[in-house]
Amino acid sequence: MVHTERAALIEDLAHLDAEQWRTPSLCAGWTVHDVVAHLVDTARTTRLGFLAGLARARFDFDRQNRVGVERERGASPQETLERLRHVATRTSTPPAPLDTRLVEEVVHGEDIRRPLGLAHTYTPEAVVRSLRLQARTSESFGGAKQLLTRVRLTATDADLSIGATGRAPEVTGSALALLLAVSGRRDAVAGLHGDGVATLATALG
Repeated sequence: MVHTERAALIEDLAHLDAEQWRTPSLCAGWTVHDVVAHLVDTARTTRLGFLAGLARARFDFDRQNRVGVERERGASPQETLERLRHVATRTSTPPAPLDTRLVEEVVHGEDIRRPLGLAHTYTPEAVVRSLRLQARTSESFGGAKQLLTRVRLTATDADLSIGATGRAPEVTGSALALLLAVSGRRDAVAGLHGDGVATLATALG
């Protein structure tokens, strides 16, 4: 599934012009070009390499990501795209659950596509697995574990209801919109419904 998503994104990127590569992505502070460079960096990441890089970044995860983008961002968009093609079938991973690879491809795929007005259909399994992982990942690592003690998420297009129980406020929407929202993308909140949306929006800041 990861390789399939990488191939689909490469196909979309191949048709972009220079201005589109400079478009701000949904990932705060990064352009489309920056996000692609990040995907190259994460595709190259190994378990030992991740730990060594984190140590060099003084255990600052955001700083490590910035260094990775600077390292893998080519002199031109086409150079960066060629680097992505080169790593598209790699199976290396940091010391984290394998489904983090799906989260990277789906969420960052939308970080790129949505500002550009590009549509893509992800496999339901990839989105649901990504959402389940984000639900059990701490907010300090980009997940929504703490948030989901206060709200319940229910997908309208998949057999998935996850989060707080009892009379907790509910947020409903497509699994993809829920995934993007709990991954910090405010753009996705407009597509969600329920009495838990306000709680979710407040958590996103």
